[in-house]
Amino acid sequence: MNLIPNLAQGGGDADEENHHYELRLFIAGASVNSRHAVANLKELCEFYLAGRYSLEIIDIHQQKESAEREQITAVPLLIKSQPPPERRLIGDMSDTQRVLKGLGISL
Repeated sequence: MNLIPNLAQGGGDADEENHHYELRLFIAGASVNSRHAVANLKELCEFYLAGRYSLEIIDIHQQKESAEREQITAVPLLIKSQPPPERRLIGDMSDTQRVLKGLGISL
């Protein structure tokens, strides 16, 4: 599913373009929603944040301690820890505009 061509690239302010984004995506194994969330988020990050992000994908079945520590109640769940403020987004990351807004990226 290609989500990006519907939106124009860029548009953010210069300060926003200097931020490094630290992202963690919590998933549940190889479920359909998990696979979609991973694919959608990777595509979005490569288009809007190329070279300015780190993405850790955490399977809650394999890393239960991480899920408990972060108090994960639903998956897929994206946590943006940097730049502040921390934000959490639930879903398959298919709504590009909602994800960008949640990450604090303006177009």
